[in-house]
Amino acid sequence: MERVNINKRIDINKKALKRKLSNSEEISNKTENIEKTHQSSEDSILQPTKLDEVKFAHESEREFARILDFYRIKWEYEPRTFVLERDAEGNPTVSFTPDFYLPELDLYIELTTLNQRLVTRKNRKIKALKKLYPDINIKLFYKKDYHSLLFKYINR
Repeated sequence: MERVNINKRIDINKKALKRKLSNSEEISNKTENIEKTHQSSEDSILQPTKLDEVKFAHESEREFARILDFYRIKWEYEPRTFVLERDAEGNPTVSFTPDFYLPELDLYIELTTLNQRLVTRKNRKIKALKKLYPDINIKLFYKKDYHSLLFKYINR
C-alpha cells in the first residue's frame, strides 16, 4: 500500500515538474514521449548519475540536477555558450551559458536562485538569445519556481 502511495506522489510531482518545464506545445509533446519511453516497472533501479563528475557553480544547480535525476530527465550542465555580441574584430564581447540543457526536451534552463538582482540582466540576455537564435528553446526558472519544485521533491 505504501509503495502505491509513493508512486502516486511521484506521478503527481512529475506532472508538476513537466508543467513548470513546458513552455510550448512542442515541448509538452516531447515530454509525453519521454514519459512513454521512461515508464518504469516496480522493480526498476535508478541509473547512476553524473552529479559527482560535475562542478556546479551553486548548490541550487546541484539540487536541480538531483530533481531531474529523480524524474529521470536527462540533462547536461552548461554544454553550450551562445555569443550575443561581438566587437569590431569579431571577438565575442557578450555571451550567455544557460545552466542546463535537457536534450530529450530540446530545452535550455537558466536558474535565478542565487541572486534575484541578476534577473533583469538574465532576462535581457535571454531576450537577445531568442532574437539571435530563434530556434533555441529556453526557460528562465525564477526563485519561486525553483523553490516550488524543491518543496515537491523534498516532500515526495
